[in-house]
Amino acid sequence: MWLVVFVFGLFIGSFLNVCIWRIPREESVVFPPSHCTGCGRRLGALELIPVLSFLWQRGRCAGCGAEVSWRYPAVELASAVMFVLLFLRFGWPEFVIHAVFFAILLVIFFIDIDHQIIPNRLVLLLLGYSLLIQVVWPQVAWSDALLGGLLGGGLFLFLAVVSGGGMGGGDIKLVAVLGLWYGWAQLLLLMFLAFLGGGLIGGILLILGIKKRKDGIPFGPFLVLAAFVVTMWGRQLLEWYLRISGL
Repeated sequence: MWLVVFVFGLFIGSFLNVCIWRIPREESVVFPPSHCTGCGRRLGALELIPVLSFLWQRGRCAGCGAEVSWRYPAVELASAVMFVLLFLRFGWPEFVIHAVFFAILLVIFFIDIDHQIIPNRLVLLLLGYSLLIQVVWPQVAWSDALLGGLLGGGLFLFLAVVSGGGMGGGDIKLVAVLGLWYGWAQLLLLMFLAFLGGGLIGGILLILGIKKRKDGIPFGPFLVLAAFVVTMWGRQLLEWYLRISGL
């Protein structure tokens, strides 16, 4: 069954590539159909097969020969692996709930890397979906969800003010929605992991000279990665911490 989920994830990843490219440019994700961003030629059916079409064409457009970014198969594979891990963790039907949630977050992940923005439409979509799931299949108690949203949004707003814009508005809104989904306790773990990951990667980039001290580093990807870790292993991490701390 996991193989079916893997293939399904590949094709979802192909659609997410369209979203990653078009949403920051305020283009429709439906029309026009998939086409080469270089020559505008509409892609044939075989060119829409995830990963394999990239390998078969050696990373180039079959029409104009323009180079196709490695990002496309990477997103497709990331989506497929993510779906399999979620399926193995939750099974049916809860897998579907988390798969939709992280499909949106995966789009946010790559858009923030490319443009250092988190589009409002994606945050609103995530908010609407989170509220819907909280009604039909609650992830946490409503009190925990509301407290999580206020805690996350309030803390990041405070950080944005004291840092003079070190946190963007998109980060503030995203962490508020994540707080609504995870509740305050798991959100604290999520934020800790995001700051830990951001600090480590930021330090490595500085040491390697890839980034300078004044260069901005998008924080959304670290929130997304931390969210996935918390979803997969958050309960175990919290239990481990409480055990070793004696609380």
